[in-house]
Amino acid sequence: MTTIRSCFFTFLLSILCAACGPADAPDTADAAAPGQDGIDLLVLGDWVVTMDPDRRVIRNGAVAIDDGVILAVGDALELASAYPAQATLPGEGRVVMPGLVNGHSHAAMTVLRGVADDLALMDWLNNYIFPAEVAFVDSEFVRIGTELACWEMLRGGTTTFVDMYYYPDTIADVVDRCGMRALISATVIGQRSPDAEGAGDSITNGIGFIDRWQGRNPRITPIFGPHANYTLNADQLAATRAAAIEHDVPISIHLSESPYEVQYSTDTYGTTSIHMLESIGFFDGPTIAAHVVWPTEDEIPILAEREVGVIHNPTSNMKIASGVSPVTAMLAAGVRVGLGTDGAASNNVLVMWEEMRLAAFLQKVDRMDPEALPATTVLSMATDGGARAIGLGDKIGSLEPGKQADLIQVVFDDVHHVPLYDVVSHLVYVSDEQDVGAVVVDGKVLMRDGDFLTLDTGRIAIEARELAARIQRELAERNSIDGAD
Repeated sequence: MTTIRSCFFTFLLSILCAACGPADAPDTADAAAPGQDGIDLLVLGDWVVTMDPDRRVIRNGAVAIDDGVILAVGDALELASAYPAQATLPGEGRVVMPGLVNGHSHAAMTVLRGVADDLALMDWLNNYIFPAEVAFVDSEFVRIGTELACWEMLRGGTTTFVDMYYYPDTIADVVDRCGMRALISATVIGQRSPDAEGAGDSITNGIGFIDRWQGRNPRITPIFGPHANYTLNADQLAATRAAAIEHDVPISIHLSESPYEVQYSTDTYGTTSIHMLESIGFFDGPTIAAHVVWPTEDEIPILAEREVGVIHNPTSNMKIASGVSPVTAMLAAGVRVGLGTDGAASNNVLVMWEEMRLAAFLQKVDRMDPEALPATTVLSMATDGGARAIGLGDKIGSLEPGKQADLIQVVFDDVHHVPLYDVVSHLVYVSDEQDVGAVVVDGKVLMRDGDFLTLDTGRIAIEARELAARIQRELAERNSIDGAD
């Protein structure tokens, strides 16, 4: 009976979408009427999970989109009548929801996936990653790695990401072409790096990047990315913030990530990481803080008062044994908390569904409370809450009229979705990247049923494998020479 009803419902919608004339917009919309040719896109779903302030889940719903903006969210039959569309994404067996927000990544590090595993953070960084980056990372490395990351993130329903890596112009070019939304950091680090000789050079290069990209593409926000307080001194961190304020851009930084960092800060500055940054006015502008595993009880209120966006990276934190972030306590204190994957060299995948599941489970077992971090809260951290954490809460993260049309369809036809009692529970505890059926960013369909419309995935795979083979050969040659010595 359910199948018959669903098919009949789809049949009615197909008639309406193809032949109906314009009508008054339903109450769910507060936007201009569509043009004579109809709106750009109507996205249907057996369920529409809006993540709006009322947390509405609409049965047999739809989202009307025109010129990259959501016009209306509501009943599918009403919207199909009110908004004849040039294109429609059918919704049988599908959930429509906001696109996922990955608040912390190093996209190009997909090329280093698996190059060094099962190591503590500082050993991993100093003895493997930093040397490999100086040896191998150039603009071509970053292009290939970022394209590979965008392919992986789109496949999993991520529509927006915050990135921190080298050659930010190259990253921006890739994002521009593939159609995703991103905050792209010009990395600042107090040592020689692939694209700078030190902190001063990094800041100068970052200013040039920001000047080139600020206001150029509404989907791309250029920002500064000072690496951490153990790779930059207080003066360099303060100079980075001053440059960010002067150019009116946010900052993304690794913060309170490991016991090593906290001890380093205490030994060097006489106080813990968050207190140290507060003392130099670092939080005087918008800040996205990755990890925040070890904040003290008196530091958490600083994060809330300063409206710092904290990005929880459960998989990476677990793999490198950095610890369990006090997410529940931060949320209770009013801190803005989102989710991130970190880079593929420390995760090793860019799958936000896994981050949602693990974020919930970690808090439950750490607090020995199954009610800690429920599914709705975790889904918010990956959508509207994540958008607020990175400073885009007024533009994306929920399905509401006036917001940018960044959304996905999740297909609920696989065995792990049978039976279905609670849609939100399934999204957090059941769904994975293979369930994503369509991805829309800024009103444009970027992926549909496994077809990527803005990425040449065949070429990307070939280039990534060729680059990895070259890196592997050179590493083997170096190890051979070191062994002979």
